[in-house]
Amino acid sequence: MTLKKHRRRAPKGSKNGSADGALFRQQEMRAGLLVTSELEKALAECKALVERISKDCRAKNRRFRDVEFDLENDKDRCLFGLSKEKRELCPSDVQRVAQIFSNPSFFIGGADSNDLVQGRLGDCYFLSALSTMTTAKGLIEKFCVARDEHVGVYGWIFFRDTEWVTVIIDDLLFTSIPKFEELTLAEQQLYHRDKSFFVSSARKGGKSLYFARSDTEGETWVPLIEKAYAKLHGDYASLKGGYSCEAVEDLTGGVSTFIPTKDILDPDVFWKNELLLATIDRLFGCGFDSLDGSRSGNEDPIVSGLIGGHAYSVLRAVEYRGKRFVVLRNPWGNSEWTGKWSDGSKEWTEEWLPALKVLKHTFGDDGEFVMEYSDFLQNWDMVEKTLLFDDSWVMSSLWLQVTARPPHAAWSYGDVSFTITVPARTNAIIVLSKLDERYFSDISGNSCWTFDFVVFQKGSKKLVAESSLTRFYLRSINVEVQLEQGDYIVHVRIDRDVHDDEKEYNSGNCDTRKFARVRAERTKSQSLAANYKPSPALDIVPIPLDVLAGQELAEVEDKAFEAEKLLQTELPQKRYTTAELPQRRYTSVQPPLKRYASAELPQKRFTTVQLPQKRHTTADLPHTKVEAASEKPKREESGHAGVRVIAKTGQRDVRPGTLIVPGNKGPIAEDDDDADDDYGAAYNGYGSLDMDNFPSSIADEDLGLRPWTSSPVNEVDTPQRKASPEPEEVQDSATSEVGSEYTNDTVVLGLRVYTHRDAPAVISGQLRKEMKASPAAYAQAAL
Repeated sequence: MTLKKHRRRAPKGSKNGSADGALFRQQEMRAGLLVTSELEKALAECKALVERISKDCRAKNRRFRDVEFDLENDKDRCLFGLSKEKRELCPSDVQRVAQIFSNPSFFIGGADSNDLVQGRLGDCYFLSALSTMTTAKGLIEKFCVARDEHVGVYGWIFFRDTEWVTVIIDDLLFTSIPKFEELTLAEQQLYHRDKSFFVSSARKGGKSLYFARSDTEGETWVPLIEKAYAKLHGDYASLKGGYSCEAVEDLTGGVSTFIPTKDILDPDVFWKNELLLATIDRLFGCGFDSLDGSRSGNEDPIVSGLIGGHAYSVLRAVEYRGKRFVVLRNPWGNSEWTGKWSDGSKEWTEEWLPALKVLKHTFGDDGEFVMEYSDFLQNWDMVEKTLLFDDSWVMSSLWLQVTARPPHAAWSYGDVSFTITVPARTNAIIVLSKLDERYFSDISGNSCWTFDFVVFQKGSKKLVAESSLTRFYLRSINVEVQLEQGDYIVHVRIDRDVHDDEKEYNSGNCDTRKFARVRAERTKSQSLAANYKPSPALDIVPIPLDVLAGQELAEVEDKAFEAEKLLQTELPQKRYTTAELPQRRYTSVQPPLKRYASAELPQKRFTTVQLPQKRHTTADLPHTKVEAASEKPKREESGHAGVRVIAKTGQRDVRPGTLIVPGNKGPIAEDDDDADDDYGAAYNGYGSLDMDNFPSSIADEDLGLRPWTSSPVNEVDTPQRKASPEPEEVQDSATSEVGSEYTNDTVVLGLRVYTHRDAPAVISGQLRKEMKASPAAYAQAAL
């Protein structure tokens, strides 16, 4: 489907707003990538990584080959998900850009909507998103951060789950034409058995690409960004199906809204306040669901050339001589609207031909077409809008792992709530979302979640705002509202549909190498939750090289033991009591993130690195303190010990359950209540590092320490919980791991609040599960 965007109300005194609260417009050309504290860091790291790879490859006289996403040597893992069956994608070969094109260039004349032609993958939503984004000048260039086309290395950034992520790829691409020697004799005869003629005519050019391509011969940005997006989500197959607006969010950090055309109250207001702002600070897409062909006998009925279940881009809206026109595009690069004002239709009389110049449209079977506004509203069921932010906005966020009521329970509020504090009057966009599960959808459980929310001012029963639920099972939902200074309560309502489809990978068909990566990615995403409670399991997350750089494994382990001893001696003197804490509250933090070098490690808390090879005894390695782990006392109870943290702007990222120890360079984690395993107090050892800087050989418990974002000032209050039994040891097989950390009753929800930069929000949250009150008690409390 398509993109969506949100309008913002102008604050008092704004030249773009009015006294009656009209939606304001951002400055044209200022809207773009969401500016967060991690953005500049991500850009710098991406550029530095591309530069290092380029320098290394040139020194070796080699083109870059991405071993993490190697289409040639690791074809199946790059193409497919977990299941080894129903593998429909079957490219014939892999070639480099320089082998495919005689004179390749990343951009030829800049990014243009007509560049995009969909390939053999069902990712029309992604191509539609790109097509729409090309209408905002310079936007495509912003997330392609750095490249060396000669070496074949490209660096991109994407926005996933409130964080900017760097993706590096090479220039190997899947092609659809086999080698000459693989042809049948009859096929070779078509080319007069001339291999050179076959290569130049069939294996060269964009039309030989298996997936998406540019319609401009020799231009390479289209297949390369599709490859980067596939790597972001694990493989090409994971890109099948989706909404264009969510792809725009992934590319820009924007916020999307679904607008059913039948719900538009005043078409004139929607035209003036929405569509006419397309490409200024918002992007649009549209579509309609596939039609039922059982009565007509047509499997997929077509509506005047329009395809159901397909994503189309809105390129621009134009008024000309009293008529309203919308210019759209099909990412296929063909198959256009055949109704009124279609290419060559009777409406294009001599007096109306000058409108083509105003519309910036030419006739041709290129996928671009014109519709009158009335036909637009009549033929499309859904409009997706994505609002792009300028640098006057700031985002705060908090993620919580929520255990919902059983499937037979009625849809209800009360499972989770959030509290938002704003220091001054501000326009705000409040977004509730679940994790982006595209990478690990195969092991994300069998529950399809729907949620919405309402907003109250704290202490008042008067409703301030409520989200608009226009479509079920979406990744996010939001509302725009103007907030005065103060505290606001967000109550969430959660519903779900449980499907019992058995995953094919559970029947022994799971690719274990692929599964290891999928499960690691799921663990990283889940660890965003402030109350994340991982279960003991095998080592999951790969060890980043930064942690080990310049050090022997024994050195790293020594430092881990020293840090643990420091914790045991210093932390008890700094511990807050539970009585000092407000009840059961989690919260988020606004980072400036800092990457820690390995030289800083002795001053932090670490977990013992579990070496893959045989563990040596003390006699074997005199310099390693092997006894320390076994001597460490084991806690009787699990659950959080009360800890209060206040993180301020300028400090490093602080995780829940950590506190600042004077004299130490960074936060040291309190003895987490979940420390019933041998890692105990060392559980939060890498809490002050970002995800790229903590070892994967940490047990699964340590994966809860991923840096997370929030507001400049936050209070983290974690609850005292009842003791829980030791988790059972996970079986050593891939299929037994499925669902071990992600149940059908659990969903990770995040609240994002976008406000003006001078009024950053602080977010905290509460979970009903921990309050232990009955429904009757809640009813009595309302009296």
